[in-house]
Amino acid sequence: MQGGKTKGWARVLLIIIPNFIIVGLFQFAGAYVSGKEISPEYVQETTEQHLITSFFGLLGTLLVIYLFVELVDDERFADVGLHLKNHKKGILLGLIAGLFIIVAGYLVLEALNQIEFAETIFLGSEFLMTGFLFLIVSISEEIFFRGYVLRNFMESMNKYVALLVSALLFALMHAANPNLSLIGNINLFLAGVVLGLPYIYTKNLMFPIAFHFSWNFFQSLFGFNVSGLDSYSLIEFKTTQDTWVNGGDFGFEGSVLAILFQITLIVALYVVFNNKKKEKLSIGM
Repeated sequence: MQGGKTKGWARVLLIIIPNFIIVGLFQFAGAYVSGKEISPEYVQETTEQHLITSFFGLLGTLLVIYLFVELVDDERFADVGLHLKNHKKGILLGLIAGLFIIVAGYLVLEALNQIEFAETIFLGSEFLMTGFLFLIVSISEEIFFRGYVLRNFMESMNKYVALLVSALLFALMHAANPNLSLIGNINLFLAGVVLGLPYIYTKNLMFPIAFHFSWNFFQSLFGFNVSGLDSYSLIEFKTTQDTWVNGGDFGFEGSVLAILFQITLIVALYVVFNNKKKEKLSIGM
């Protein structure tokens, strides 16, 4: 049994370098196809370029995860948590939770005079491409961090320890993002917990993918940068200098308000899933 438990964390270590290389090569190919300037420094992409590059990155991620799950883990690719049956509610709840937090955050910041509405700019093509972009990003990151990393960590350690370690790795993955702050780091770690908590109970990715998508997409539409990256916004606003309150150039994820919302959601998810667990035990399931 101990040998089997060792394999989980070992497989995570084993996949890191191949994932970095293969996904990087796919993204490089995507950048070439999109016509993006290849530079060691950060260069602002168009939405179309970002979409193409991210799509190629998703292909690379799917290839790496498929090979490792099928050949190294000796399991089925769908076992990472891609079963839709009986998990449609998770998609709806994830979408609603992300939308609610961003709308509530926007309204609270506006009420506190931390942001000031400027204008709305609707561009149909940008709206659609931004939606597809964040769907691709959420699928790619959730399959890797929750579907593979967290799932394997759970074979090697207590599920809550596995959750915290995977959340830390998730935050570290964004360490190179522009305009990152201490509060931004805390929020990224908490996001890893929010996204991973349902997975340790359900072993399913529907809620994490839906919430991840909703969180990013609506941040963008409501005028916030997403993890420090600028993208199309339906709403434009001006901010005050209190960046620790409104998030500044890192976006809503750089605000203390996001910390409060995420901690609240973590507590709510923990209570819900543990109550369900007790219900199942009480009826002998």
